[in-house]
This record gives sequence, structure tokens and C-alpha cells, in this order.
Amino acid sequence: MSSQAVIYPTLYFEDSADIVNRFAEQEWTVFLDSGHPRSKQGRYDIISGNPVCTLVTCGENTTIRTKNEVIISNENPFELLKSELTRYSEKFDSSNITALNLPFVGGALGYFSYDLARRLENLPNFAEDAEAIPEMMVGIYDWAMVVDHEIKKSFLICYNESQQKHDDIQQFLNPRQVDENINFSITSDIKAHYSKETYAQAFQKIKHYLKEGDCYQVNLTQRFSATCEGNTWQTYEVLREINAAPFSAYLNFPDVKILSSSPERFLKLKNGHVETKPIKGTRPRKTDDIENAAQLNDLMTNPKDRAENVMIVDLLRNDISKVCQKVGVPKLFEIESYATVHHLVSTVTGELKPNQHALDLLENCFPGGSITGAPKLRAMEIIEEIEPNRRGVYCGAMGYIGFDGNMDTNIAIRTLVQSDNSIRFWAGGGIVNDSIVENEYQESFDKAAAMFDVLNRFKKD
Repeated sequence: MSSQAVIYPTLYFEDSADIVNRFAEQEWTVFLDSGHPRSKQGRYDIISGNPVCTLVTCGENTTIRTKNEVIISNENPFELLKSELTRYSEKFDSSNITALNLPFVGGALGYFSYDLARRLENLPNFAEDAEAIPEMMVGIYDWAMVVDHEIKKSFLICYNESQQKHDDIQQFLNPRQVDENINFSITSDIKAHYSKETYAQAFQKIKHYLKEGDCYQVNLTQRFSATCEGNTWQTYEVLREINAAPFSAYLNFPDVKILSSSPERFLKLKNGHVETKPIKGTRPRKTDDIENAAQLNDLMTNPKDRAENVMIVDLLRNDISKVCQKVGVPKLFEIESYATVHHLVSTVTGELKPNQHALDLLENCFPGGSITGAPKLRAMEIIEEIEPNRRGVYCGAMGYIGFDGNMDTNIAIRTLVQSDNSIRFWAGGGIVNDSIVENEYQESFDKAAAMFDVLNRFKKD
């Protein structure tokens, strides 16, 4: 017999970080963050912890762990997650709260790294795995707090009507004493894995492949790293303060912390309707109104940016067509503005075919075309050859897949990753035939500006 969802109205906070602050250092805590109140582009925050099941993929093996057993499997991680999620979806019935139209009613929360694509494609093995973290970390959660900033209400959802379950969740949410001796600090200079000269060499290699006809576009990124110590939640609070974004997230997973202020949606699935919003085209935001207007006009009219955007729109139309029907492009070349940059964004939509699952959609579109290039597979092969380090979480995705079959995920850009006393971030852009090396190199720093700002604020004297 399945357990039905129970809803408890809870105290609303204008800033959900005030809730998460109480338990952010608990392992497997997840905060999917709309950026509110600094960003008005998102509506819902999702908060959870203490999952009933976890799936962790390292190389060929996925470890599935519950309170009662541990299973290790070498099957496709997407299929394993789909199987576990289906099993729990049959156990936890959310049909009685459908009318509330909440985005998440319990289910899977976590990340899918860029390098999980190695389980889907036969990619070469050139780049150093300096990340050394799992390719997938996902928990299945039987409770969540959903904060709706539009109607200014919060809801606690769980699947056990016993008072004990509710009390356990309230205990998890209670404030905890934070150790003041673990204040976050950066203990080295921030190191780039490319110099200006080596970036130019990588750029020219890509240009060669473009001229040879291997690709139309290849995404080139550079990695930055520094040593660190202390409480990463403090860092995330500053990141969301200076670079609020609608697809942000804080994931505190065993041995790795993810701090993302992503502006880009990867895949949203709601009641069978699919939406993806690729970003291609970026300009730094200016403080002077006249200069800023010029930046917006240049971004909107620049032939190179529009051509890049169309290439990725076509790639994503092809990807979602594998599992969708009625695929269309309702919005092309819209401007979205954030704290430090303006982006050129398009919208691709479709309707999920019958008998297809959210994880079928994710698998068939993974990783996102906006951060690979086109054609996707050849672009990924070139990226593996040219970039010295694997990307790890960067350019992967994080988000939720609910018991109700709905899903929302971001593209993991503008993202800090911390493990083993090291913190890393990346930035880059699409290279096409008429790209100019100086402009592309500078664009990577424009995109990384917020991360530099955050880490420099914590620099140890």
C-alpha cells in the first residue's frame, strides 16, 4: 500500500537561505535556489536532506545505498536511477496534492557531471581527471520544503502521516550551532590552467578543426583553482548575494560541495511539456547606461552570436526530437540580464512521447549542446583532446526529477566545486570560424568575474 503525500504549511521566509543556514553543513543537504530576493526571474526554492536512498556513480560502478542494503551495479546510471525512482514513486503517492501545482513533491535531487557522458559515448581518454569526484551523485528524498515566492508561502511535503516522521523533519530543520573555527578562506592564489599563450594555442587547434569541417562550433573552457579551508556555505551565501541567478544550487554531498549560480535552464519537464533554454552570446554588464545600452544592442544584432545561437538551437531540437513530438522554437534571440553579464537566450519546446520517462529525456540530451558545440559528439572528442583537465560537474546538470514525473535541471555553469581542500571553477564559450582569440579569452574572464570576486573576498592574508 502506498503512502500519500501530506502537506504542512510552514513559516515563509523572504530569503530561503535563512532556513538552509540552520542545517547547511549536514551531508546530503540540497538547496535548489531561485536567487530570490535578489533575482526576480525564479519563483520556487526547494530544500531537502536526509535521503532514503543514494546513488553514487564512480567510473563503471554505481553504488545504491539505503538504510538496509548496499548494491553495486555497472548498469547505465540513468537506467538505474529511473528504476529506483519508479520503485519509490509507487511507494509514495503524490496524486492527492496535484492541484497545488508545486514543482517538486519529493523524488530525486542531485548532480550529473559532464563526464557521465562517458557512459553514453565512446570518448577518448586524454584529459587529466583532476576532479576525482563521482560522475553522478543523486539522493531520493521522501520530504521537501517548497517555498513559493510569488504567493509568499512555504509548504512542507512528506509521505508518512505518523507524527514521528513530521517530528524527525522538524528536528532536521532546527538551528544548529556552527563551529566558528571553520570560517571559509582561500589559502593560495587562484591559478588558471591556461596562460594567454596556451589558450591561444588551444583556440588555434579548434580553428583548424573548424576549417577542416569537423565541427561548426566547439566550446572551449578554462579551469581555475585555488586551495581553501573552512565552511563553503559561507562562500555560497556571498556568491548568491553578488550573482543571484534563477537556477542556482547548493549541494552538500559527501566529500564534495557544489555552489552554483547558473543562469541557464537545461531541461524542464512538466506534465509532458518539455522546455530547454540554451544560452549563446554574452556581453559584460556596464554601470554606465549608455555603454550598457550599446552592449545590449551589439549582443542582439551581432551576426556571430546569432549564428552560434541558431547552431545550438538546431542541435537541441534534434536531441529532444529523439523522445519528443511537436518540437518548436517559440522564442529566438531574447536578452536576459544578470548581475555581471547579458545573455542571448532562445527557447526550444516539445511534448514528451508516450511511454517516455524524464530520465529518457535527460539521457538523450546529455550533456547540454550549449556547452559542447556542434555536432555534439565530434565537439566532445575535440574538447577531450584540447582541454588539459576533465570538466567534472562543470557543464553537467543538477536539479530534480520528481515522483510525479516532472523534472527541472540547470546547466552547471557559474559553478564552484570544492573537495580535498581545493575549490575550482570554469568559464568559456563557443568558438566558430569568425571567432577572435582576444575576444574569446576576455569573455571567459567576464563570465568568471563573480567567482573571482567571491574567492578574492575570502583570500587569506
